[in-house]
Amino acid sequence: MSTLLVIAKAPVAGRVKTRLTTRFTPEQAAGLARAALRDTLAAVLAAPAWRRVLVLDGQPGPWLPDGIEVVPQGTGGLDARLAAAFALADGPALLIGMDTPQVTPGLLASGLDFTGADAWFGPADDGGFWALGLAEPDPALLLGVPVSVPETGEVQRRRLTDAGLAVRDLPELCDVDTPADAERVARAAPRTRFAAVHSGLCAAAR
Repeated sequence: MSTLLVIAKAPVAGRVKTRLTTRFTPEQAAGLARAALRDTLAAVLAAPAWRRVLVLDGQPGPWLPDGIEVVPQGTGGLDARLAAAFALADGPALLIGMDTPQVTPGLLASGLDFTGADAWFGPADDGGFWALGLAEPDPALLLGVPVSVPETGEVQRRRLTDAGLAVRDLPELCDVDTPADAERVARAAPRTRFAAVHSGLCAAAR
């Protein structure tokens, strides 16, 4: 009875992936975000979850596939919105973002297997985290954790261990935040929609 949660922004130009606009236009950045979100949701649909929930800031569009439940994001800081997302789950849950289009159904399946684990932690190489799984979701485990700072992941993982949880780690992944990140992820996952869009944009710019 596990739940897969994806927290995301609707891929609207000027509202998503603004750090990519040092190289790409806002429309192009939104196109990359849309491709990343589509890749992420495709992996979610192929993973062995009971519920698949998109916790969305904004409105769904044609990019949304069938089989995904959509719930509006809560208000407040990111820690509060992540905590509110976990409150939607009735049983074990794994939460991811939209910034790792290289994620696979196999990785998600690992994070949904709580045999011998109370929590799963997926570190991001920028010091944050790309995945967090809880066998017994407790929003208090996220509230007050500083976000978007180099020590975010360290603080969040310590919050889990300090609560006495047995934590297992998923592989470290690169979040797509900057143009350099986008290039790295596109090279690492060349068969994704994200890589195809990225390749097209780079070819057009030559």
